[in-house]
Amino acid sequence: MPSSCCSTTVTTTYAVSGMTCGHCKATLTKVIGELDGVTGVDVDLDTGRVTVTSAAEPDDTMIAEVVDEAGYELTGRA
Repeated sequence: MPSSCCSTTVTTTYAVSGMTCGHCKATLTKVIGELDGVTGVDVDLDTGRVTVTSAAEPDDTMIAEVVDEAGYELTGRA
């Protein structure tokens, strides 16, 4: 069977509290986007959701850690 190594992406949505403005959005996009394997980040301030697109299943603990270090709280997968 041929390997489809790099063509598969995983999209995961998280609930994050404490986001209120464009600065929050920019900060989270930057810190999550710097994680290994992350290929996209979409922050929705209205719903309090952050959608992460990655090459493989994301490390929830690592994402929670960078979100916390940025001053927000990841409350779980949405």
